[in-house]
Amino acid sequence: MATYNKRGYKPKTKVEKEHNIEEGSTTAEVFNTLDETASKTEDFVAKNQKYIFIIIGLVAVVVLGSLGYKEFISQPKQTEAMNDMFQAQKYFDEAVTGAAAQKDSLYSLALNGGEGKFGMLDIIEEYSGTPSANLASYYAGTAYLRLKDYENAVAYLGDFKSNDEILAPLAKGNIGDAFVQLNQPEDALGYYEEAFKMRDNEYTTPMYLFKAGSIAMDLGESDKALGYFKRIKEDYSNSTEAEKVDVFIGKAQVLANK
Repeated sequence: MATYNKRGYKPKTKVEKEHNIEEGSTTAEVFNTLDETASKTEDFVAKNQKYIFIIIGLVAVVVLGSLGYKEFISQPKQTEAMNDMFQAQKYFDEAVTGAAAQKDSLYSLALNGGEGKFGMLDIIEEYSGTPSANLASYYAGTAYLRLKDYENAVAYLGDFKSNDEILAPLAKGNIGDAFVQLNQPEDALGYYEEAFKMRDNEYTTPMYLFKAGSIAMDLGESDKALGYFKRIKEDYSNSTEAEKVDVFIGKAQVLANK
């Protein structure tokens, strides 16, 4: 239990006097230790002052260099990349929404550029390390998928990194689509499973649950397929996939009971 003495209080008994002497000695030892530590620290600083300043200087250079790079190099480079990417992205959007007869030529223009403007491949090479180059990898991979160049689709989509709610699972799912076309269903299933696990939304999650279930059935994994189809029915009843999932639940149940 902590105790304290009133101001001006004088010890009356021998025990109290001895206690105060001991207390004073302990306090003195503490201050002496602090003095010694401070003295040693001052000696160290004095002897190593030159090196300490060098270290501080190097840290300052790194910090200021990082800030300077972001302010004067990284941000302007990203702005320039976005401007150069505008026409390629326009070609890509037109390919997605345009007439079927024009899709291939528009996807090729999105990849390689046109009208003297950069394509997605140019953006990736010229602005490596920027967010625009990363996004261009997604566009390039998807364009290759639509052009049926499945190996390039896998390569470029695999380079794309994102935490986006929609684009992140779409990139994984598109890789799955490419592996289906390459007749590698096991790989396709793995990417579809990654895609529906990445995010939980009403668009990509039921879509890739359905694709994963369909591939799982083809691979003879009927129990797994049944679980995926039932999850669509229970958790995503308003999705497009839910409208047809009862048929697939029935098929999976028949196969699972064989």
